[in-house]
Amino acid sequence: MATKLPTVAIIGQANVGKSSMFNRLTRARTAIVAKEAGTTRDNVVGKVSYRAESGDTAEFWLVDTAGLKTAEDDFEATIQEQIEDAADAADVIIVMVDATAYPSDADRLIAKKALRSKKPVILATNKADLRGALDLDEFKRLGVSTIIRTSAEHNIGVSDLLNTIASHIPPVTETAEDDDIIRVALIGRPNVGKSHLFNTLAGKQQAIVANIAGTTRDVNRVQVRHSKQTIELLDTAGVRRQGKQETGIEKFSVLRTMQAINEADICFLLMDVNELNVGLDQRLAGIIDEAGKGLVLVVSKWDSVEDKDAFTRDELAPKIGYNFKFTPYAPLIFTSSVTGQNVTKLFDLAIDIYERRRQEIKTRKLNDLLQKAVTAHPPAGLKNSHPKLRYIVQTDVAPPWFVIYGSNLKFVHWSYERYLERTIREACDFSGTPIKLSFRDEKQIKSNRERVKRGLEPVTKAYKQAKEAEKLPRRK
Repeated sequence: MATKLPTVAIIGQANVGKSSMFNRLTRARTAIVAKEAGTTRDNVVGKVSYRAESGDTAEFWLVDTAGLKTAEDDFEATIQEQIEDAADAADVIIVMVDATAYPSDADRLIAKKALRSKKPVILATNKADLRGALDLDEFKRLGVSTIIRTSAEHNIGVSDLLNTIASHIPPVTETAEDDDIIRVALIGRPNVGKSHLFNTLAGKQQAIVANIAGTTRDVNRVQVRHSKQTIELLDTAGVRRQGKQETGIEKFSVLRTMQAINEADICFLLMDVNELNVGLDQRLAGIIDEAGKGLVLVVSKWDSVEDKDAFTRDELAPKIGYNFKFTPYAPLIFTSSVTGQNVTKLFDLAIDIYERRRQEIKTRKLNDLLQKAVTAHPPAGLKNSHPKLRYIVQTDVAPPWFVIYGSNLKFVHWSYERYLERTIREACDFSGTPIKLSFRDEKQIKSNRERVKRGLEPVTKAYKQAKEAEKLPRRK
């Protein structure tokens, strides 16, 4: 079962510390993701997992509305558009201001628009540790009832902010998978051909099941049938506004894209063949990968290339693969919405990836793979502190999730995780989908068990999984 996480957006003027707070909050997540050169998971969208005071684990997507752009980008979103996007898609809005400066007219406008959204609004007065920080009474005039003094730099008020967010976000909901509908989102920068491909995909199929009105003003969707399978296409191109479709200046919305990624099973990441090697494309791939969604790299507008023989394709593919080496599992396909080249193949790819995301590997096969991998290449560690990987189980699908139990697992290097992932992929076909690895240290499990017995810790899902895993045969 897939989960749809709530979204929390940070909005505010420039230089108030939005990105610093984003970095601080995303580091608080319990699922550690190794960061190595080439992953390009920049500070745009991050998943936060936090154990709240209530004992429950709160999980949500955190969006820095100043992200997905650089200073030289033409489509830098204005404050007004950031507010509108946050009001549309976020479940909670954090309005951030500088604690050392009196509220300005821009701050008042931001707060007013945020409050009009009827979403929970939290006012964070950042840089509260600096000399000259104003009293909270100075910020009450903004009309936000919940005010928290914070310092992202020195971790002041961050726990209070997280607890407040946890009290407002809705519980994580399980999205039904038994409707047997494959949801495919078309993701990409403006002008890469998302709308054209959307229309071509819909027009390629004779039996259109239904045109479904979008839940918001930005996501267009249509259901089609292919090989007796219903596929729902999600198009985020609605971000473009009539009368403002100037080339290179169209606005790009983080929140609207996240909404589509969140809902989809598989994402087609479109890239203009005339504008390859764009950093934003890599960032989007990193977001899709971290969200655990299926991924296909789609090079669009292939008809615009004059000399497009096999040599040209073979020449481009390695370069694209190098730029997306952090998602080596993603298939690459060259398409043209004008000529229809390879468009139907996208449906076949989506169906294949959908099935692979839901395959379950037998525990015996997994443990045979683990034993062979460890024998061939034992994990390195410190003196007298070498990691011992005892057994592995698959705990979830879509995306496939594997949990490895053992001791001294905190010393497992990220490169060894990649090695284990490659081992699993070589034995099982998971092309098109990320797979997730988690590690459970037996000593920590035993300690948590004792705390649960004494009533010091609530019974968590991870605790229940550990109890189930104990029934499995161990490898010494």
